[in-house]
Amino acid sequence: MSSIMPTEVPRRSQLSRRHIELGAEFERSGYLLLVKDYGSQTEATQAQILGLVDLSTLPRTGFKGAGAPDWAATQALNLPQQPNTCTVQTDGSLVAKLSHQELLILSDLNGKSASIERLNNTPVDPQTYSLPRADSHCWLAITGSQAAEMFSKICAVDLRSHKFANGEIAQTSVAKANSIVIRNDQGSTHCFYILTDVSSAEFLWDCLLDAMVEYDGRPVGVAALRALV
Repeated sequence: MSSIMPTEVPRRSQLSRRHIELGAEFERSGYLLLVKDYGSQTEATQAQILGLVDLSTLPRTGFKGAGAPDWAATQALNLPQQPNTCTVQTDGSLVAKLSHQELLILSDLNGKSASIERLNNTPVDPQTYSLPRADSHCWLAITGSQAAEMFSKICAVDLRSHKFANGEIAQTSVAKANSIVIRNDQGSTHCFYILTDVSSAEFLWDCLLDAMVEYDGRPVGVAALRALV
């Protein structure tokens, strides 16, 4: 196990104890601490089949209100045209349009997307208010060819490719937890981001691991996710 531990950084995942129990090796970048891997040499292959990744320490933010889309457009963001779709930005961040008046912005997998810090430090339009998504929502990812099949056990929305295209969003229930599901494929590998209330983080993690058992799914680190691109 790495000498870097969650207690050494100001922000850590609600799932830190789970990761330590699984023998995680952590990587640090500034104030961020992510699970690099769990010591397996086959995690990149595992991620192509069925993997679960905790991205909860990566930056994210949100904005809502009648003026949010117009204000965001002035901030050099490439906005999705329709609600429940998302668009990847030039800095690797992802802008998700949850409604005509609500936006969610997620960092790239290295936590290097400059737009999130810039947006959080820019005065908003009078008809816009910011949403502290880094504090309110955990962020998990499910990857691999078996992901949509696994979701059929715990999610009412059909996430198979011919029903749920890359870039689409479902605001639904996953294992009875209200969730935002975003399909954001990594290279040719299916990838679904799941964001839900932080209070449900441990519950959802455990439910996903349980649902993954019959498909030989298991947790993988962020290094395996990056390797897919």
